[in-house]
Amino acid sequence: MLHMKENCNIFKKTEILERFGIKKKKKFGEESMVRLIRWMKKQKIPLDSSVLDIGTGNGILLVELAKSGYTNLTGIDYSPSAITLSEEIIEEQGLPNIKLQVNDFLTPSAELLGFQICIDKGTFDAISLNPDNAAAKRKQYVESLCRVLNPEGFFLITSCNWTKEELLNEFREGFDFLEELPTPTFCFGGKTGNSVTSLVFQRKKLRHPSLTN
Repeated sequence: MLHMKENCNIFKKTEILERFGIKKKKKFGEESMVRLIRWMKKQKIPLDSSVLDIGTGNGILLVELAKSGYTNLTGIDYSPSAITLSEEIIEEQGLPNIKLQVNDFLTPSAELLGFQICIDKGTFDAISLNPDNAAAKRKQYVESLCRVLNPEGFFLITSCNWTKEELLNEFREGFDFLEELPTPTFCFGGKTGNSVTSLVFQRKKLRHPSLTN
């Protein structure tokens, strides 16, 4: 757990460093983005697919997706200052077509729906660490995800706090597990484990009521 929390801190620091143009040779956040985009390219996800970045932070994932050719991108964050920062960075990069909005994913606005890809690289972790009824908030997160993600749409999650087995349990209702993406490993006490977990789920296809009889 200590290694996982350290990696989350590294990711947050990376966002700040990148804002001021400070580079590091190997960055946790950068590796995470590369994994996600590589998977999308490998699966031949159409470039006009609607993509939602849940908890966009500084918007750098959206920037990299846009540079990779994706054209239908939306980022949300509950923090107005994060969205302001994202807008500045995206404007600097000359990418006016990226849509940004202040939105709490636990209580998403009515128009936030119909996405083919949803990506989470830390928001579920943050919600899980909330001391105020975290279990209920995790359930609320899954309900929101089912609402905004189209049936048979893809959900890509990178977590510093949850193992593969734990995430499979959290998203067991409404989602099928597709694959685990390779992530860095560490060795402790003679055992090897993953420092982060990165999984791909697919929302289950809705069944017609008449087919369940």
